Amino acid sequence: MDHAEALALYDREMRENARPDGPDARVERTGRVVRQVAGPLDWNGILWSGLDGSDADAAIAEQVAHFSRLGHEFEWKAYAHDRPADLGDRLLAAGFTAEPTETLMIGEAAELDLGAREPDGVRVVPVTDAHGIDLVVDVHEKAFGTDGSRLRHRMRAQLAGTPDTILAVLALAGDEPVSAARMELVPGTGFAGLWGGGTLPAWRGRGIYRSLVAHRARAAMSRGYRYLQVDASDQSRPILERLGFAPLTTTTPYVYTP
Repeated sequence: MDHAEALALYDREMRENARPDGPDARVERTGRVVRQVAGPLDWNGILWSGLDGSDADAAIAEQVAHFSRLGHEFEWKAYAHDRPADLGDRLLAAGFTAEPTETLMIGEAAELDLGAREPDGVRVVPVTDAHGIDLVVDVHEKAFGTDGSRLRHRMRAQLAGTPDTILAVLALAGDEPVSAARMELVPGTGFAGLWGGGTLPAWRGRGIYRSLVAHRARAAMSRGYRYLQVDASDQSRPILERLGFAPLTTTTPYVYTP
């Protein structure tokens, strides 16, 4: 995989020419900024910007004013290669709060190690209904210690309105959900995004996360997607690298609450 080519394609397809990520969302271009506007429980934020030192502060102020009028918290998803180079500092000065930085990792599906299977005693099942979504959210809350209300809202909307854009799975030990993950499929692009991958503390270190990555990657290939994308934490990055993913840049969410 050509790293520079893959990153340029990601910027073009997934950011500058982004599609809405749910049935109630819309993508808007305003000047040199691309944003998604959705409901208060959906993701609102800045997907891409092509700014420089002369217009960045004004563009930031415009987006703050826009989302403040809507009353929506929003995220400016900044990447290390975005310009101007001090974009993050400008966002902090405008009242944003930085969340933990993650690594954008991309793998070409045909080149990945997809042989990993779930360990003995664990089986992977698809999520197809509201009960399955509730189980995913329960695992998410226990694994990450965060509220899953928005995840539940988002998954229910996608399964009801755009079921071809999401694939969610549960790893069960007997009847107990021990891990969960989902994949966001973006029609018309070469990319599928891997999200979640939360495993209960007592079940970590057994290869479940690795098997769920491979499971989703095989599903993406069967649907014709060339690349898989992950915003990886420090914990998942080494596993993904062993599977064949490459770190291309970092991304930091800057959050503004009106």
